[in-house]
Amino acid sequence: MYGIIQGDFPQVAGGGERAHGRYRMQEVRERGMRLVFLGAACVSVVAVVAICLFLLAKGLPAMAEIGWKEFLLGSSWRPLEGRFGIFPMIVGSLCVTAGAMVVGVPLGLFCAVFMARFCPPGPYRLLKPAVDLMAGIPSIVYGFFALMVIVPFLRQMAGGSGKGMLAASILLGIMILPTIISVAEAAIRAVPEGCYEGSLALGATKERSVFFAVLPAAKTGILAGIVLGMGRAVGETMAVVMICGNQSVLPQSIVSGVRTLTANIVLEMGYATDLHRDALIATAVVLFVFILIINILFSLMKRRAGV
Repeated sequence: MYGIIQGDFPQVAGGGERAHGRYRMQEVRERGMRLVFLGAACVSVVAVVAICLFLLAKGLPAMAEIGWKEFLLGSSWRPLEGRFGIFPMIVGSLCVTAGAMVVGVPLGLFCAVFMARFCPPGPYRLLKPAVDLMAGIPSIVYGFFALMVIVPFLRQMAGGSGKGMLAASILLGIMILPTIISVAEAAIRAVPEGCYEGSLALGATKERSVFFAVLPAAKTGILAGIVLGMGRAVGETMAVVMICGNQSVLPQSIVSGVRTLTANIVLEMGYATDLHRDALIATAVVLFVFILIINILFSLMKRRAGV
């Protein structure tokens, strides 16, 4: 018996060495993947930092040369005359984005509530892919749709050319729907079912339980969807260029032609040189600051909500 046990020791030792070798190989692979993930994260951070440095290095000197007040509050954009006031474009971007929020947020939120809580399984199998498909439609296609459908309708109803702030707001409101719907629906579905069932147990109706128990619990995710939609509305370019009117003046009414910050950049960057080109890069800095402010406000709202 002793000999059998003694004879088994080399085999056990060999198995232990193989297991130890496999463990070491697995550890090496895990360390290698951690380095890959770390490298990917570092590339993302470096890319963002490089973009910020480029914008600031080119944009801030241009602002200083033009004059901060003249650049940000000037109402005249005439590069050939050396006038680089972007205040009309700032107002245009804010108005178009606000209009898109008015159009897109209620529609997106109600659609998300319907899909998450009220939609039968059959229609949901059609509605969900349709919403996802909307997110993949190119911006230029949305622009052609607005040019052929929305602009003629507004021309007939309100007069004028039909191109302007209202047309751009309606189009952007449609374009941000997939983002708001998808994020808000996921947030609503993530709310524990006990929250909804507890409201029903207290005597609330199904609709009241959804809107006064489930939606408040999902407010962080819903706000995230709204912020993402707002970011797309601020940064959208090609579709807006086609229907906004592209007039670098302060809008006088909701149907007036406007020019957004992004439209100003894409329309003139192809032939701009010297100070004109640097002024367009400075416009991109202002746009970047807008996006930064939106994200900071979202973070403050999350902190205030205690989530």
